[in-house]
Amino acid sequence: MNDEAPTIVLTGATGGLGALAATSLAAAGAHLVITARSAQRAEATISSVREVAPTADPEVFVVDLSRPGEVRKVGEEIRARHGRIDVLINNAGIHAFEPRVTADGLPEMIAVNYLAPFVLTRELLPSLQRSPGARVVNVASEASRRHGDLRIPQVLSDTTPFTARGSSERYGQSKLLDIMFTLALARRLDGSTVSANCVDPGFNVTGLGRDLRFAAGLERVLRALRIGDPARGAGLIVDLATEARYAGRSGLYVTEKHRRELVPADPATDVSAQDELWRATELLLDRL
Repeated sequence: MNDEAPTIVLTGATGGLGALAATSLAAAGAHLVITARSAQRAEATISSVREVAPTADPEVFVVDLSRPGEVRKVGEEIRARHGRIDVLINNAGIHAFEPRVTADGLPEMIAVNYLAPFVLTRELLPSLQRSPGARVVNVASEASRRHGDLRIPQVLSDTTPFTARGSSERYGQSKLLDIMFTLALARRLDGSTVSANCVDPGFNVTGLGRDLRFAAGLERVLRALRIGDPARGAGLIVDLATEARYAGRSGLYVTEKHRRELVPADPATDVSAQDELWRATELLLDRL
């Protein structure tokens, strides 16, 4: 491993936007640390990385992101291996079209989309703080504007049933929590060497609704129509993680569409709501 190469931790690198981002980052000379549900799932990403960077040696850490305890443990393992981390990209996410409850009794979308980034960031923060200009990039979504009735702390443990149509509201809630977490983190890191920003990668067909029976066919149609190009979303993630124009800037919510900074949906910018969410999240994690 090149000691001068930036160390970038990336979740969700085994498919979709994460796989594209991993290839771009490796091509730019980064040392990648990726998480995967299994080593086998990471093999395709590693192969793609080595096509553009033959000497690259990505590290793979196997973890079930729906289990906060496992995320905590893998965070400790990564931190022990890397005393300094330059970028953390919390990209992994799911949109479940039917209710699923994790082994810890949590709603799966909340566990994967929100709790996993919260826990992993918390565990890696000491290593991030040893970088002269570390960045945390959380992948959110404009779906957060369709969050329905967000209730804190109930949203963290709400396992009531929902329909496929109702799943959009639950997904939106999980992404709104990501934004609130990012803004709260940016406030807490103010004056430090670590910045925290979030990104809306836009509509992308890669990995579209893997729970839908017709997803593969729909993806082919949209690709043929040049709708939902995943390269644009992945490119924005990479830019937030590496581009000089974002150095030192924190608390941003940037969308792929025209590369604009957005004001997120209420109550994302409400400091008291952010703090309430932070406290509720820590209490929940302490009980697990």
